[in-house]
Amino acid sequence: MRVHFIAIGGSIMHNLAIALAQKGFIVSGSDDHIYEPSRTNLAREGLLPKPGWYPEHITPDIDAVVIGMHAKADNPELLKAQEIGIKIYSYPEFIYEQTREKVRVVIGGSHGKTTITSIIMHVLKSIGRDFDYLVGAKLDEFQYMVRLTKDAPIAIIEGDEYLASPIDQRPKFHLYKPNIALISGIAWDHVNAFPTFEKYVDQFRLFIKHIEPKGTLVYNKEDKKLQEIVLEDQSKINKHGYRTPEYTINKGVTYIHTAAGDIPLQVFGRHNLSNIAAAFTVCDWLGVSREAFYNAIRNFRGASRRLEYVASDDDSVVYQDFAHTPSKLKASIHALKEQFPNKELVAIVELHTYSSLSEAYLSEYKDTMQEAEYPAVFINQEALKQKNAEAITTDTLKKAFNQPDLIYFNNITSIGEYLSQMDPEGKNLLLMSSGNYGGVNLVNYADKFLVKPAKGQA
Repeated sequence: MRVHFIAIGGSIMHNLAIALAQKGFIVSGSDDHIYEPSRTNLAREGLLPKPGWYPEHITPDIDAVVIGMHAKADNPELLKAQEIGIKIYSYPEFIYEQTREKVRVVIGGSHGKTTITSIIMHVLKSIGRDFDYLVGAKLDEFQYMVRLTKDAPIAIIEGDEYLASPIDQRPKFHLYKPNIALISGIAWDHVNAFPTFEKYVDQFRLFIKHIEPKGTLVYNKEDKKLQEIVLEDQSKINKHGYRTPEYTINKGVTYIHTAAGDIPLQVFGRHNLSNIAAAFTVCDWLGVSREAFYNAIRNFRGASRRLEYVASDDDSVVYQDFAHTPSKLKASIHALKEQFPNKELVAIVELHTYSSLSEAYLSEYKDTMQEAEYPAVFINQEALKQKNAEAITTDTLKKAFNQPDLIYFNNITSIGEYLSQMDPEGKNLLLMSSGNYGGVNLVNYADKFLVKPAKGQA
């Protein structure tokens, strides 16, 4: 089968292209800009295209076109494919087509999707189960973010609620038709696509209705809105709720309490413990024994950029996190304060998505940084220009966050200067963003915070 990818450089798109090539498909692609790590990954597999759009490359011998969100509806290759009648898929549609004969486990929710998916993958790998997968971050244990095979009986899929493609405005997770579905919680996100909270909640109601007949819904019983829509749903499916397990923190190590005894973890934070409970419930439905799950979870180090360790010295530690929505931001700050209760916290969040840069949405951030002794917000001015967003003032941010001591950085240099001048003793640093802080390596930030010149040196 020959498949062409329009906007092949996307995070999932290029991983899907590689997975299909490894499965034996003939794969081609195009994009106007391809950044790292997509460029290196595609080049390694012989799939890196020449930059640009080339409608003359769209020929009738192509069996399918997969289009990514980076492309526009008037993309010349897309128009050519439509003209000659080639079947066009969004990537979630194509993932479904490749997994329709498998048990599809789809992990949805406003937060924790990547971590829950990665825990399930870690556990299944540890016990030797064969499975396909799609996960939204690069995991240390897995070379790529997508795997598709002929024989694996299970597919573990991270189900994003954002729109499927420029010509398909359905949320991605509606297209996977899960046999087992999980919802971790509901907190308003993607306001450019879902301008009200209720419209956003409706997407989860529909997600439940897309579960296959006699399938299973696993859900977070501690989320009141989620509990409400689960109770009102009349679908003929199994419903299994979970709760955060009891735990203690002793000498910097978090232990979950189980019938098999206390299990030490390498991750921390109440939200991560909730993620572990979610993954445990899914694994239980997949036939994984409790003993096997607990043995595997001891060695789980977390997903990339999810409360990920960056650097430390004898007194302070630096973490990075993907947090950008209000609920994620608050949970990540709380996790650091709970784990290190005797340390002050310097917390810097980059706001750069359409949602977080919307002044109408900013009020959702109220009180999310109250636990941080040194709260700060960074907004890259280039991001504002690219999204045609209006300038945001310091007073606007302080009011929205309800944080009079909030610091506002509007250029990348000022963050480095701030951290260089700060005494790290008795403090930890948390850097949060779903972007990349203007392309700066976070290790450089960690060094500016932790490493100070000796007295008498410049």
